[in-house]
Amino acid sequence: MKLPYREGTWFGVPLRKGGFAVGVVARATAKGKVILCYFFGPRRETVPPLGDIERLEPTDSIRVIRVGDLSLIDGDWQIIGQATSWKRSDWPMPAFVRKDDLSRKAWRIQYSDDDPSAIDHGEPEHYESTLERDAMFGAGAAEIVLTELLSTDPHSSR
Repeated sequence: MKLPYREGTWFGVPLRKGGFAVGVVARATAKGKVILCYFFGPRRETVPPLGDIERLEPTDSIRVIRVGDLSLIDGDWQIIGQATSWKRSDWPMPAFVRKDDLSRKAWRIQYSDDDPSAIDHGEPEHYESTLERDAMFGAGAAEIVLTELLSTDPHSSR
């Protein structure tokens, strides 16, 4: 099956309280399943056209996470288009942190630059590390996290 996306594909993510976030696929394999995506705010009322978002940069992202690709395949996450000047090297595979809260130990996890489901290596990390937690998100979990991050309700948890 040919996947409907590749690295550099921009897409809209429906938020649970209405509106959309946008994301870009930064790492993917030919087989799919697990992708690394950069996600961006602000919350938008509609899915924006490619020209409005393709100038976003990695430093503008609100989260960088590994996520399953099913919502891109089934169309729940609307594909906006392919970046016209995608440079893979501008969108790095970040390191993540895996923590054991009982022992208060942590490990820096680096995934393969060619496969976001394969760990390249790990090494000890400070427990207080501010790296993104090592996790694999389903589409629903990603939508919930993005909804919370982009909520306009000042009383919502952020």
